[in-house]
Amino acid sequence: MTPRLGFERLVIATHNAGKLREISSLLAPYGLECMSAGELGLPEPDETGTTFVENALIKARAAAEGLGLPALADDSGLSVDSLGGRPGVYTADWAQRQWFEGEPGRDWYMAMGKVEGMLQAIGPVVDRAAQFNCVLAIAWPDGQSAVYEGVVRGSLVWPPRGDRGFGYDPVFVAEGKHETFGEMEPDAKHAISHRAQAFAKLVAEQFPR
Repeated sequence: MTPRLGFERLVIATHNAGKLREISSLLAPYGLECMSAGELGLPEPDETGTTFVENALIKARAAAEGLGLPALADDSGLSVDSLGGRPGVYTADWAQRQWFEGEPGRDWYMAMGKVEGMLQAIGPVVDRAAQFNCVLAIAWPDGQSAVYEGVVRGSLVWPPRGDRGFGYDPVFVAEGKHETFGEMEPDAKHAISHRAQAFAKLVAEQFPR
């Protein structure tokens, strides 16, 4: 398969180790040399967009321009119906904890607890429907870009279950499934996830048979 990317190396525009593992696993069959923006010392750009598409393009373009290579960025998040679509594009921000011993970081258990607390505050009978959104954006050093989107519907459970995946995976059960994303084997999750759906669209266009 010959990719249309025009390069054999691809920057994954992320500093998130879990996201890097998942995207690299999806790209493994296509013979690309992948590296992350974090590994290459590129700072994270300010995500000033108000949509997943805007933020994915911000990250992809910053990496492509900064390193002179095509870059793939993911912007994804959890949208809860009963919370008016929140946290949405602010999914990662809800996990942001205070600086501790000089190091910033994210506490995903805290973020999951915040979502659950807001649902419980609505009342004992609450719609727990939610969805994961993913936008994959590729940017080239010459300014071109392409965007691919995926969505998986499901519902939220409590308490969290499973230690696979990352982010809100331990509280999300996809429609028709019984395990959370945090309990599922990686291959099983990749077969149905929002990221896998977006990736399938990317592959169809960038890696034509």
